[in-house]
Amino acid sequence: MSTKARVLVVDDSPTMRGLIKAVLRSDPDIEVIGEAGDAMEARAAIKQLNPDVITLDVEMPNMNGLEFLEKIMQLRPMPVIMVSTLTHRGAQATLAALEIGAFDCVGKPLPGDRTPFGTLAEIVKAAARSQRHKQYGAAAPATPAAPSTVSNYVPARKIIGIGASTGGVEALITVLKSFPPNCPPTVITQHMPPAFTKSFAERLNRLCPPQVKEAEDGDRLEIGRVYLAPGGERHLEVANPLAPVCRLVEGPNVNGHRPSVDVLFNSLAKLAGNKAVGVILTGMGQDGAQGLLRMRQAGAITIGQNEKTCVVYGMPRVAHELGAVSVQLPLNAIGEEILKSTVSCKDRVA
Repeated sequence: MSTKARVLVVDDSPTMRGLIKAVLRSDPDIEVIGEAGDAMEARAAIKQLNPDVITLDVEMPNMNGLEFLEKIMQLRPMPVIMVSTLTHRGAQATLAALEIGAFDCVGKPLPGDRTPFGTLAEIVKAAARSQRHKQYGAAAPATPAAPSTVSNYVPARKIIGIGASTGGVEALITVLKSFPPNCPPTVITQHMPPAFTKSFAERLNRLCPPQVKEAEDGDRLEIGRVYLAPGGERHLEVANPLAPVCRLVEGPNVNGHRPSVDVLFNSLAKLAGNKAVGVILTGMGQDGAQGLLRMRQAGAITIGQNEKTCVVYGMPRVAHELGAVSVQLPLNAIGEEILKSTVSCKDRVA
């Protein structure tokens, strides 16, 4: 980076603030310029120090992190990374924060964690240089999905695979809200802390027409169902060509992630070939790019989110540069393109 990312650390625990500062200060491209123990201290520090990025505890006294985040996004928008406990309550609050406009989230370390906040420094640097950061100055409005032009939708015998990372919560909500209740079976890998994916699947299920669940090993892929890879120890694959099912498989991290988008896309390239549609959305790094290329080489239609609408144009950029993306679109047009690519009768497209 040409200049260091200037960070304000906000957490009511002195111990947690110390740990976050130590992790960030170990990176030469980051400067911790201040800290605060509650929202009032943080407000004064923001005015005085004008940080590039804030790390914000979800649960704080006097004013919790969600309430403070809303004020930040209304009055002085900037990249905010939420720091949350890996609990159901913490997951619900963090997902709400991501919808409000938080840049990303990290889980607080558990006892015995050998690499606490292992990805925090990279997330901070991405936040500081992201396109979304450049656009701050007014709260980023939610991107509504384009109105459907597919009438009397009947799904073809295809499988949809979607990969996302930073910014993926808002992006996936936008895409899945445009799906009909009888969408093709859809499998998703979203980089997210382990305790959060079940809550996220439940949230998507409430907000979107299809039925959404956290994937379980052996789940049979069915029309109108969306399967979200559980965060944690296993990768999500699709197996059994005659009656496709979800498989949760052991294995090392791929591209630094488990579950990995590449693992999911590679399985779809092998299993479904031209009977699949691959979609790569906003996210840091390059996970999913090689797998999407294999899907395209196997005959699948492949779609990438464009730079302008990405929170972080990382994964889609690498995929595009590799030649893995057959069509690149703004977020609000991706759901419609998926439906056009999977409708059974083309003459039903208006």
